[in-house]
Amino acid sequence: MSRLTELIARVAKADPSLADDLQREVEVLGSRRPFGLNFERHVPESIELPNRKVRLGDKVVFREEQDQGRHIWTVLGISGKGEMRVAKLLEEESSGERKTITASLGDLVVIAEFRDPIYPGLRSTGAVEQGTDKPFHTVINGENYHVIQALNFVCRGQVDCIYIDPPYNSGARDWKYNNDYVDAEDAYRHSKWLAMLERRLRLARELLNPNDSVLIVTIDEKEYLRLGLLLEQIFVDARIQMVSVQINPAAVARAGYFGRADEYYFFVMIGEAGVQPMSLGAEWITAKGRTHRGQIRWDLLRKSGSSPTRDGHPETFYPLHATADCGSILRVGEPIGEKTARKTIEPGPGETLLWPIRDDGSEGRWRVGPRMASELLANGFLKVGRPKGERTPVYYLATGERKKIASGIYEVTGRAEDGSVITKDLESVERVSVPGTQWRIGSHDSTQYGSRLLRAFLPNRKFPFPKSLFAVEDALRFFVGDKPEALILDFFAGSGTTAHAVIRLNKQDGGQRRSIMVTNNEVSAEEAAELRAQGLSPGDPEWEKLGICEHITKPRIRAVITGETPEGEPIKGEYKFGDEFPIPEGFAENAEFFDLTYEDPEQVRYGLGFDAISPLLWMRAGATGPRVEDSDQPLAFADTYAILFDLDHAAAFVAAVREEHSLRVVYIVSDDEARFQIIVAQLPPGLETVRLYAAYLESFKVQVGA
Repeated sequence: MSRLTELIARVAKADPSLADDLQREVEVLGSRRPFGLNFERHVPESIELPNRKVRLGDKVVFREEQDQGRHIWTVLGISGKGEMRVAKLLEEESSGERKTITASLGDLVVIAEFRDPIYPGLRSTGAVEQGTDKPFHTVINGENYHVIQALNFVCRGQVDCIYIDPPYNSGARDWKYNNDYVDAEDAYRHSKWLAMLERRLRLARELLNPNDSVLIVTIDEKEYLRLGLLLEQIFVDARIQMVSVQINPAAVARAGYFGRADEYYFFVMIGEAGVQPMSLGAEWITAKGRTHRGQIRWDLLRKSGSSPTRDGHPETFYPLHATADCGSILRVGEPIGEKTARKTIEPGPGETLLWPIRDDGSEGRWRVGPRMASELLANGFLKVGRPKGERTPVYYLATGERKKIASGIYEVTGRAEDGSVITKDLESVERVSVPGTQWRIGSHDSTQYGSRLLRAFLPNRKFPFPKSLFAVEDALRFFVGDKPEALILDFFAGSGTTAHAVIRLNKQDGGQRRSIMVTNNEVSAEEAAELRAQGLSPGDPEWEKLGICEHITKPRIRAVITGETPEGEPIKGEYKFGDEFPIPEGFAENAEFFDLTYEDPEQVRYGLGFDAISPLLWMRAGATGPRVEDSDQPLAFADTYAILFDLDHAAAFVAAVREEHSLRVVYIVSDDEARFQIIVAQLPPGLETVRLYAAYLESFKVQVGA
């Protein structure tokens, strides 16, 4: 309706009578609302790009215009030199004749509207490396709507968990819509918030693994009802549950209201995703645990979650040779290739072959390759379940459980008949269970373990209402605790608590989980007013250094990994709650920081924008090791991906790819689909192949912001 209101206002300038008639009809339609969540889907948002050079065809506004009534202009031409360069502008929206004017480029700022396609790139702004060969966490400074678009090229359908803490829309001027802060006086405050969130969630939905993933959204009482309905409308097939989390045991007093002590966590479970039983302390336990107490955890060797099937993963589809009664595993077979039927593989005398057959009868795959499976078998870390012929379940001890044996937490007391280790149960008050929907946990106090903890990492820097590190860590653990290579995204990253939590989870079980943090570099409404009073504007260094990303997010992640404050001092204090060690020890992790850029598609098409899309190619291949930076070579190899720049070197490229067993993705630069397919046919099976730069350009051609 807000869009109709704007259109009617434009009509009224030319024909007031027609505008009155249209307004009456709109009011009639407005009274016929269907059941469900109804809100105004406002004109798609826009964002200012103060550091972007003005190009032909850009949409621009004048820098001094700050309100939403400002005019939008299209650049028809650019002339002049140096500081004298001017642009010829056409008014984007007007009644009657559209006018043109001329303006100095220095007076203009480019805007990107969310209904227009964009061609994103990334520019590195620094890194911290302490994790040897571990993948990199990434922090991206940019408009999150556009970054999510970029990630649909990078990791579409591959994200295991999205955790977001969006603005709570409490009435404070703590978030923007169309470059203007929204406050309690805005009549469209709730619908703008819903429109803002809906656009991002619809895009982000495409990133989640449709077979097994979770979206976690935190909120307070101001919007939880609307948010719940919005989630049900967007994630129709998901299972949704809300948990009440106590964040302030003292409760915040509010005149005329009950004291506020809780926030709400929505868990949107997609595909096979579900809450995993965890070893929980007495503080969590409100009823009997649902499973055993104090025993080592055996996980199913057959892979679940992302990419659980045989297709595309021939290296993890192989038989396990077991005794005829399936009572024990004798040896590990070799992979049989992609097209060989398993029924053609004959067992030896007195043997039964065990295969990773899924519950629906389809062919799955094992979690590990045959060499690792042989090591596990030799060490007693594989065991069989109840005999079911070739579908007999096989269990293994994951990395974290094996480390518990190595460190002496679990004592091995013998071997079972199938050769698997027997361990002594722990005597502990902890119990493996699933908690209820009321979390009353001391470590979730957002004052003690949010604000005060952040202050230790970033002395003399303020950030409003950071989450308790341990509350976020616990929420993630229930869904990615058994996924040591999970990919976690937070596109309202704020202070970076989610990345901090993922890093801690990795230390606890030796995992290689990877986080992608997305935040903008906005300053608060109060800071913006002070900076403008000093004659500053977005894009100025003095302004940018106080933005969320530069002032809080990036310094925190760096401080977490190094154990030092931005001033180079050791951070005071210790981590608590089951993983106690001094904070200055830091973590064996890597992180790189990027700014989102907006590229010219024609430059990209002809290979002139490789510097900007190089980080996207690296991230798509797992963000591991160094990346290919130089496109002035016929072919290039990194740890997990390879690029063929010159088709004349295809034969050498194919031969080299066949020798590199760590590759995940192969990029081929070609404007000829037929030649691309000929090269792909010669590559080993199981590799992802991408044609550049067509795949990149096609990803962003569709207008998604309407």
